[in-house]
Amino acid sequence: MSLRLILAWLHLLALGVGLWSVLVRGQSLKEAVRGGSRGEALRRAFSADAHWGAAAGLWIVTGLWRLFAETEKSIGYYMSNHAFFAKMGFLAIILVLEVWPMLTLIRWRVAIRKGATADAVPRATANRIATISYVQALLVVAMVFAAAAMARGAGAVG
Repeated sequence: MSLRLILAWLHLLALGVGLWSVLVRGQSLKEAVRGGSRGEALRRAFSADAHWGAAAGLWIVTGLWRLFAETEKSIGYYMSNHAFFAKMGFLAIILVLEVWPMLTLIRWRVAIRKGATADAVPRATANRIATISYVQALLVVAMVFAAAAMARGAGAVG
């Protein structure tokens, strides 16, 4: 089995896990806003958020490895491909959008570990993070479209 194949599998698995987890994070936070078992909904959101972070880490590491090791195409191909830059633009937006939710969820985890209840989590903030999660999911899908186009030569200059 080749390194090229293993990296491609891991990269695609990370995309799938990331898409699933960011959607579950959003759904769980929406459930926490609606009431019911807020504590359980927050636990699911925290778990999904951890999966989202792990998937993003694997996604970025395998993507950089594939780029710089030139396992698929040369760096020159990527650097002259508009679809690649669209994909990287979507990734940049995802990462910028993630800063505030990541910091907020870390603060909530710490507060709950120190004894705060789920009721201490502001509903409006949870709702905003859920909305951001759904936007990020759409951007992940857009990245997949850009990646599929790029792999088939779309966006190549010259």
